[in-house]
Amino acid sequence: MLPLGERLTADVTRLALCWRLRRSDGIALGFTTHDRPLQIAGMRHESAPGMTPSAIVSSADLAVDTMDVAGALTADAITAADLAAGRYDGAAIEIFMVDWQQPDAGRQMLARGHLGSVEAGLDADSGFVASFRGPTAALAITAVESYSPQCRAELGDRRCRVAMAARTRRLVVTRSSDDGIELLAPGASVADFIDGRLRVLVGPMAGIERRIIAANGSLLVPDEALPIAPGTAVQVWEGCDKSFEVCRNRFGNALNFQGEPHVPGADLLTRFGAD
Repeated sequence: MLPLGERLTADVTRLALCWRLRRSDGIALGFTTHDRPLQIAGMRHESAPGMTPSAIVSSADLAVDTMDVAGALTADAITAADLAAGRYDGAAIEIFMVDWQQPDAGRQMLARGHLGSVEAGLDADSGFVASFRGPTAALAITAVESYSPQCRAELGDRRCRVAMAARTRRLVVTRSSDDGIELLAPGASVADFIDGRLRVLVGPMAGIERRIIAANGSLLVPDEALPIAPGTAVQVWEGCDKSFEVCRNRFGNALNFQGEPHVPGADLLTRFGAD
């Protein structure tokens, strides 16, 4: 039997294109352009002929590999609501070919990486378009930190070291609207949750997480709309605005502050009046 890669030049081919997605919440999904589902390495790949990638180009240099994957919302596993909620943003993806008569005989890997933002409902022919970024995209990230008056750590991480057990709560939504979300949080200040996170625990939006960017009276304002019903259980983490004053006065964590609040900035000359 010819290796899978050499079958591309054969007079008759039996190759099917396949996608394998793994979302950030651990759910894995498989799809194929074949007209029936394929069982590959113990995982069922549903038939989704509407999914088509743009040109796949492999290179030996360090250029960032990018492409787009477009598809129709034909598979029951992919819904417009999940796409809009961001469940597929950042999902790990593998694109490969198999022999549809012997799908477990071997795979020809075409691309591997992560999805960027996923947009739904662009036109009648393509239900969604997702950008794909290969492994070399990580090389474009700046790895060297620069001076900053704000802390570069995240609240509760190994550099911050603030214990989050007492600053993480499971609460219940009492009211939700376009203006924000109200939680039943006895003894807690709404301001403590600004710059924190909120994760839905139950219901159709379970697993969706949003960053809290502001407070509107007793309402918490997420960075993106989050339609959840009253009575929904959520988990919330307190936040930090990364300033030295909050780190010192609220958390008592000045020794672990990962910023330079006393280094003069570009506005140094404007702090003094003219002679």
